[in-house]
Amino acid sequence: MTLDITARILVVDDDPGIREVLCDYLGQHGYEATGAASAAEMDRALQASNIDLIVLDLMMPGEDGLSVVRRLGRAGPPIVMLSAMGEDTDRIVGLELGADDYLAKPCNPRELLARVRAVLRRPREEAPGDAAPALTFAGWRLDLVRRELTRPDGGQVGLSGGEFSLLRALAERAGRILTRDQLLEAAKGADADVYDRAMDVQISRLRKKLDDGSGLEMIQTVRGEGYMFDVKVTRR
Repeated sequence: MTLDITARILVVDDDPGIREVLCDYLGQHGYEATGAASAAEMDRALQASNIDLIVLDLMMPGEDGLSVVRRLGRAGPPIVMLSAMGEDTDRIVGLELGADDYLAKPCNPRELLARVRAVLRRPREEAPGDAAPALTFAGWRLDLVRRELTRPDGGQVGLSGGEFSLLRALAERAGRILTRDQLLEAAKGADADVYDRAMDVQISRLRKKLDDGSGLEMIQTVRGEGYMFDVKVTRR
């Protein structure tokens, strides 16, 4: 059986009615959805937790959606843009700036759900001119393109393919308890033939490689449930 790992979605729209409808609908379909009324509220939400996807209104007071897409670029979470204008020019500009998909408002929540699912499944390509995407935490840096782990002192840590995939899966879902099955699916794919004990061994190896002498235990074992990456992670 395939297990879904709950994705965190941020709905950014100045219309409280639209925010409530979309958040409720996405929540009913297994996502953790919260709302923000402006770009400033969005920024605070991004600082407070790891967001997996943003549903972003184009026309907002203050900083508008196109400006947000330009600012976040490919270093931020995937973005599905919404616009009441529905003009081709806005759609093309939004996509060129880095949005991952675009829907005209008013949109059918079912169609938005389908677009969200498709974007979350789609691997993101690095945009030309962007810095290599990386996850940073507690002074460490995990380069997602070169698949390199750098210590706070600048030294390189060698990772096997499995260790890289597992660390990425944990770091991208920091603050969440993940079962072994969820970790296995996120890191290797649902068909991987790896047993619970093998996962425990991989976790043990990762802990040793993440030991910089500071005493910080980033990978926590939650008895009877699984593992949690217990440190703030930033995507750059």
